[in-house]
Amino acid sequence: MSADWQPTACILCECNCGIVVQTSVQDGVRSLARIRGDKDNPASAGYTCNKALRLDHYQNNRARLTSPLRRRPDGSYEEIDWDTAITEIAAGFREIADTHGGDKIFYYGGGGQGNHLGGAYSGAFLKLIGSRYRSNALAQEKTGENWVDMQLYGGHTRGEFAHAEVSVFVGKNPWMSQSFPRARVVLNDIAKDPARSMIVIDPVVTDTAKMADFHLRLKPGADAWCLAALAAVLVQENLCDETFLAEHVHGADEVRTVLRSIPVGEYARRSGVDEELLRAAARRISAADSVAVFEDLGVQQAPNSTLCSYLNKLLWILTGSFAKRGGQHLHSSFAPLFSLSGVGRSPVTGAPVIAGLVPSNVVPQEILTDHPDRFRAMIVESANPAHSLADSEACRAAFESLELLVVIDVAMTETARLAHYVLPAASQFEKPEATFFNFEFPHNEFHLRHPLFEPLPGTLPEPEIWARLVRALGTVGDDDLRPLREAARQGRAAYTQAFFAELAVNPALGKALPYVLYETLGPTLPEGMAGAAALWGLAQKAVMTYPDAVRRAGHADGNALFDAILSSPSGVTFSVHEYADDWMLISHPDHKIALVIPEMLDEIRALEAARPGLTSPEFPIVLSAGERRAFTANDILRDPSWRKRDTDGALRVSVEDAEALGLVDGARARITTAAGSAEAVVEISETMQPGHAALPNGYGLDFIGDDGQVTVAGVAPNALTSTDWRDPYAGTPWHKHVPARIEAVPADLAMTSA
Repeated sequence: MSADWQPTACILCECNCGIVVQTSVQDGVRSLARIRGDKDNPASAGYTCNKALRLDHYQNNRARLTSPLRRRPDGSYEEIDWDTAITEIAAGFREIADTHGGDKIFYYGGGGQGNHLGGAYSGAFLKLIGSRYRSNALAQEKTGENWVDMQLYGGHTRGEFAHAEVSVFVGKNPWMSQSFPRARVVLNDIAKDPARSMIVIDPVVTDTAKMADFHLRLKPGADAWCLAALAAVLVQENLCDETFLAEHVHGADEVRTVLRSIPVGEYARRSGVDEELLRAAARRISAADSVAVFEDLGVQQAPNSTLCSYLNKLLWILTGSFAKRGGQHLHSSFAPLFSLSGVGRSPVTGAPVIAGLVPSNVVPQEILTDHPDRFRAMIVESANPAHSLADSEACRAAFESLELLVVIDVAMTETARLAHYVLPAASQFEKPEATFFNFEFPHNEFHLRHPLFEPLPGTLPEPEIWARLVRALGTVGDDDLRPLREAARQGRAAYTQAFFAELAVNPALGKALPYVLYETLGPTLPEGMAGAAALWGLAQKAVMTYPDAVRRAGHADGNALFDAILSSPSGVTFSVHEYADDWMLISHPDHKIALVIPEMLDEIRALEAARPGLTSPEFPIVLSAGERRAFTANDILRDPSWRKRDTDGALRVSVEDAEALGLVDGARARITTAAGSAEAVVEISETMQPGHAALPNGYGLDFIGDDGQVTVAGVAPNALTSTDWRDPYAGTPWHKHVPARIEAVPADLAMTSA
């Protein structure tokens, strides 16, 4: 065992908390033997939750792939060498691009919670073959919010919860899902401070709701009415910050006119929230010096999700909680997670392509058709859409129909089993890696993780995989790269000068920038760190975009920032903003918030004639398909033995529903929706209200145990969801609001089916 603690990061949620680990290699098995929080990490400062301690179940995974695989005609797979795999894959994509157009090649993924760096290299290959359309998990969650954000102020905001007087969580349980630094420490600080308040809007009595001063426990799917009523109270009781609105906001009067007509009492009744509690929460928001708001999947994957994004932002805009300590902030970004190209349309269904992402729910429809513009080929990188997208059966049928499907991953996932080729990637601890979830203000951090192990024999880091594919195309030659290779050997200053000079005279290099950096700068980096080369370009861009903030963080220029990133294995602060910088981060020319979004005002007006809920006599219960719990994580933890509790992924139901339906704690129940049916173990819980049930995320993955037997723990939630249930603006799925029927399974039948 290594005597030294080596810094790296947890990869199980967007926080990517810094950890330090001791490693061991015994009989060829590489293990993360001991894990604890990294006190030197500038964002997490030693904090971590229980999930990080289970990361060896990812690294030391018996399901790891160790050779490229090619599917035989009978559906089985054969191992092939890397040269054969790369040659055949590049030729296959080139043929499809030449015959049908590169825009028929669809890309999904690009990294999970912690491996964004590898995906950064995909762009070179995709651009060179003419691929235009892409999607990933963000299209299942954040595109509605992004659509609203871009119109309001042109960027993403994050609340400064560590200092907020009032913190509002909408469909969000940060005690379990984290999502901002040191979440549980911050929540405890809020709960203990009588001068601060927490407001939770959620139908479930979550761990966070139990700590809240105000729990607006609404009916499932009634968020829009509750949020509209809260905003209406601010207007109708004259609780808005008039000075802020006059100086910094366009369109406030038009929005207030719409909100004045809202019947607050009626909307409180429809949402199931006591009117006086709702009014008290709105008054607490208006009285606070600072308010921070966090929306998450509870509303982002439910009806009216885009409208809810707009309404919850009104709470802090109308009260002027922006550009101040503890408020809501725009922030720097080290790398863009979203495209700034605006809204387009998908080629077959005409679905909105927001932030460059095709809505995940339409992916099967974009393939399973005879439309001439259908997707004919697909590359999936570090993602498992056959399991994670709505209606798994439709996804499987779509992927099986593709002319070419290539999967890049560490394990044989549900999606990989449908692929023509599977390329084995090095694990996240066997290569330089990073996350681009850098959202904090005023200090923002970036963490380049150094490899803890050599890549497992037979595997390659994604940057090398993409580089080999680009080389196979033969588009960028050695003559194009020679000047930059020579400059890189002379040092950073020479490379910087040569890089921009070469781009000016050879625009073709711009199409393959990540590849160019990897091939020219990469070989000069420390051993094993070539994959970090793309960060050089991002460091230069960060300095150009946020010059003062980067210099406040101690970095004189892009080269100094890049070198700091390379030499700081626990992470580095790359920008330090002042609160006044918020105004300049608004992208509108006048740097004011544009409050009027006509479509959203129409939706607010339409609420009066609408009613919450999508259930029916056939499907009377709302199922939340994919609840986060203490022992749930993303799909990279395939080995179910990491779970010490809730090993079967229980179906949580209310006491009232259990009594009415004859459900017994620990027995089994059948859940049926319009999309499918499944059985689960029952957990009767007082946290659930009548008519509402929940299944956890991260279950339903198969795993081969030590005995060679395949086990599947729990229900795959997307066996029960439908691609037809989605937001009309962003196409985000309604995973948290699936109409369902639940029936007790007799003990003798349950034993047979189990």
